[in-house]
Amino acid sequence: MTAESASPGRRGASPKGVARRQEIIDRAIEVFAQRGSDRTSLRAIASEVGVTHAALRHYFGSLEELLVEVYRQAQHDHAVALSAEMTPTELMRLSAERNREIPGLVQLYSTLVAAALEDDRPVARDFVAVRFERLREELAEQVRRTQASGRVRADVDPQEVAALVIAASDGLQSQWLLEPTLDHARILALLDRLLAP
Repeated sequence: MTAESASPGRRGASPKGVARRQEIIDRAIEVFAQRGSDRTSLRAIASEVGVTHAALRHYFGSLEELLVEVYRQAQHDHAVALSAEMTPTELMRLSAERNREIPGLVQLYSTLVAAALEDDRPVARDFVAVRFERLREELAEQVRRTQASGRVRADVDPQEVAALVIAASDGLQSQWLLEPTLDHARILALLDRLLAP
């Protein structure tokens, strides 16, 4: 569970409510893992999770809010252990491999990114914007470490490399949804070779 989902003032903030909200998220992860986020409504999820539509609306004000929480929890449960020696592309490759362990998670993420581009989707927009900013900072720091160890060229800007690696990884995951034989790891390894000294 994220600190946000248990913060005071949020729906279901009592201990029983927090536990019930977590049960719904856990079950929703299973639902999305089985069928992705296509043709999914709060009513359909409520039915599959085993709660009423009203109960689901009590804990999640919108489908968008539920999607964000499901993705956030799935990412937390499948976090990649960082190693100081890994290049940013190696980190993103491992993250993509973990994402594909849960069928539907890559599709769910793509749905959130697409929703973030719409004007009337503030929950998705905020989630994606914050995620990109945090990820760029983390990867830029990883670039600096690998530059210091001589694994990445010293003449490239860490922030720009971070943005490029995210764009490559996210784009490759989207392509993988359409062409599952795409070798994400091999293609990201090419980017590593281009960034090598």
